[in-house]
Amino acid sequence: MDLRPWLTIIAIVFGVVIVIPAIVASFLRNVDAGTIRLVSWLHGGTVIYRGPGKSKEIPLLTTGTTISSKVINVDLDITDQTADLDDDGTPRPIKVRILASAIVSVGDTDALIKTGANRFFAKSDADQISTLTDLLSSSGRRAINLLTHDQLFSAKTAPARLPAPSGTAVVPNAPQTAVQPSAPSFQSIAQVADDEDDPLAVIIRKACSRELTDRGLIFNSLNLKVVQSEVAEARRRQSAAEAQANAEIVAALQSRRAKEAQLEAERMISDKQRELEQTRASNAALVAQAEAKKQDALAILRTSELDATQIAQARADAERVRIEAQASAEAEAIRIRAIAAATAESIQKVNEAIAAGGESYFRYRQIEMLPQIAPAIADALSEAKMVTISSGGDGKGAAETTTNNIASVIQTVLAAQLVTRGGILDSAEKELPAATNGRTSGTGSR
Repeated sequence: MDLRPWLTIIAIVFGVVIVIPAIVASFLRNVDAGTIRLVSWLHGGTVIYRGPGKSKEIPLLTTGTTISSKVINVDLDITDQTADLDDDGTPRPIKVRILASAIVSVGDTDALIKTGANRFFAKSDADQISTLTDLLSSSGRRAINLLTHDQLFSAKTAPARLPAPSGTAVVPNAPQTAVQPSAPSFQSIAQVADDEDDPLAVIIRKACSRELTDRGLIFNSLNLKVVQSEVAEARRRQSAAEAQANAEIVAALQSRRAKEAQLEAERMISDKQRELEQTRASNAALVAQAEAKKQDALAILRTSELDATQIAQARADAERVRIEAQASAEAEAIRIRAIAAATAESIQKVNEAIAAGGESYFRYRQIEMLPQIAPAIADALSEAKMVTISSGGDGKGAAETTTNNIASVIQTVLAAQLVTRGGILDSAEKELPAATNGRTSGTGSR
């Protein structure tokens, strides 16, 4: 059995699967993100490949190296003195400590990348961090020496002081306008400081830009973490005390306002309650007055009703009295008329008896009633006042007249005694009530 065809097939497959990819991989290499690949050729030319991508290399003909394009974070701990002056211009530096974080990276141009690969990234990682720390710390100290204490805490409170040119002495009491820097790199620091957020970062960038450029690096940013000083701590305590005092004042003001509001509310409530009590008292007085007027009206009404009742009763009593008086008068008139009629009738009967009996009857009655008549005649004669005037010459006429008068008196008394003693009047009076009652009942029915 011939195995050569199979070996040929296997060789072809092996060449396609393994040999060809290995050859291609030796010519094309991966350049990851965040890295830069530098490839140098025999004639001295260098080609820079920035990842992610592929770099073209030929084994034995090219030389390649890879550097990082990521940012480098360097922690800084700087302690130095500021450029503060007192009111007289005498230097009064303040010791400060700054904790910051600087960010640098390789430059963007091919020249900076080549410089960085040769002068910076050729070192170890520890040497790289040490070099950047020393460079940035020295620039930071230089920046602190150019700034005042307040400028470190406030970006735009005052312009940055400009460094004096080399060979020029700075007079402490001399005004700042007398110093004219000759280095053009620091002439626009104040202007840049006004445009940037932090003058310290501006000065550090300006101070270390040449050294970083010489190493193929660029300064990206400076992040201040802590700025410490005794003055700042004292100011912080003072600010805290003032804030606490202000908070206490605000709390006291709020408490006072709350108390005033509460007192005002209580006063308003008291006023409302007093007004309510006054209204109630006024209403009670009005109700009492209305009740008094009502009672007065009721009393007047009862008095009027009583007066009306009394008037009606008086009128009824007067009417009753009038009716009774009228009835009594009518009854009395009837009785009197009856007595008069009875008397007349008795007298008539007496006269008739006398006329029928004659003188003898009269004499008989006189003799019979003599014991009763004599006292009556004596009384009548004693009471009688008889004056006899005679105009004649003789005394016969006067005596006769006197005798007639005495006889008339005796006859009158005798007739009265006869009527009274003889029962004539008694019978008339007995008949009179019956007639009076009949008239009275007839009058009442009317």
